Amino acid sequence: MRSAPDLPPGAPPPPRFSACRLGALVAKEATQIVRDPAALLIAVVLPLVLLFLFAYAVSLDIRQVRIGVVDEAGGAASRALAAAFAASPYFAVAPAQDRRTLEERVFAGELRGLVVIPQDFDARLHAVGQLPLVQIVTDGTQPNTAAFVANYAQGTISAWRAAEGRAPGAAADGAPALGLALRFWYNPEIDSRRALVPGALAIVMTIIGTILTALVVAREWERGTFEAVISTPTTIEEILLGKLIPYFVLGMLATIVASALAIHLFAVPLRGSWAALLLLTAAFLVPALGQGLLISVLARNQFVASQLALMAGFLPAFLLSGYLFEISSMPAPIRAVTVLIPARYFIRSLQTVYLAGDVWAVFLPDIAAMLAIGAVLLGIARLKSRKSLDA
Repeated sequence: MRSAPDLPPGAPPPPRFSACRLGALVAKEATQIVRDPAALLIAVVLPLVLLFLFAYAVSLDIRQVRIGVVDEAGGAASRALAAAFAASPYFAVAPAQDRRTLEERVFAGELRGLVVIPQDFDARLHAVGQLPLVQIVTDGTQPNTAAFVANYAQGTISAWRAAEGRAPGAAADGAPALGLALRFWYNPEIDSRRALVPGALAIVMTIIGTILTALVVAREWERGTFEAVISTPTTIEEILLGKLIPYFVLGMLATIVASALAIHLFAVPLRGSWAALLLLTAAFLVPALGQGLLISVLARNQFVASQLALMAGFLPAFLLSGYLFEISSMPAPIRAVTVLIPARYFIRSLQTVYLAGDVWAVFLPDIAAMLAIGAVLLGIARLKSRKSLDA
């Protein structure tokens, strides 16, 4: 009775795991990364370019939006309100006394909206029991900008009324009966860069973890070197770990460099600890590397592998992770899909560690979710991997 029924009589036993062989495979893969210009371009140059673009080119803040302010009343109060709009850092104001002089500019897209102060503004302002009417017209062809213009215009009017002692709910003598004090936690300046840059780190890690790893085995198949690897007395676990460990280290180094840029160049505070940041990155690299490895195992062509990595890794991380679009506003089926996106958990924890601090009540569930997804992906990749030339 044979101890290994899957082996022919006299065949040598399968090799055992060897740390020495694993070290040699890791050194080989690291050498290939250093010698491959394309890998260095994707690992070093592309993440830095994306980080700069997300920090400077992509912004959710509204600054100097061109609007028209039409003062049809011409009184002291209406002039003061028009001056409040002109002094706002959020608007670039084109003044007028007749809305018809600005309507063509709205049609042409030169102005994003109009604030119309009607003729009876001053009279209604001083009348007891009447509220002054101000019309806000926005260009709905860009819904986000239109919503910003409407909200900021209302905020400017409310701030002006409060400064004039005419807050909503004021008593008959003009004394304000109710005052509002706004406080914005974690991001007092409401600077979108402070939320976008931490999220951009997740996109950078996706590029290194998924896209680069997806090309690993596929590149070896195309070059014809993978046959030599599988013919050596190594286990499949050694081969896979030898592929993954260099990219794991590369991802951790990229996190340190990108975080240093975020803190010192982009002025994004790190209120949490470096230990928590690196732990979160390590947890995210598990599913990112697992997904890339699975793609690399299934696709023996670099072009196919890169396209699969783009569609299954980069695009979901960019669009379905809550980075730019609120998950709560997505349709229910899409919200269900986002549960499987590792970047969703990573971005939430990154924004927390940067802007709020070490909040382990947020970190631990996110780490558990990322590790669970990574375990499934790595398990499937292991099942699909074999030391055989068969497809």
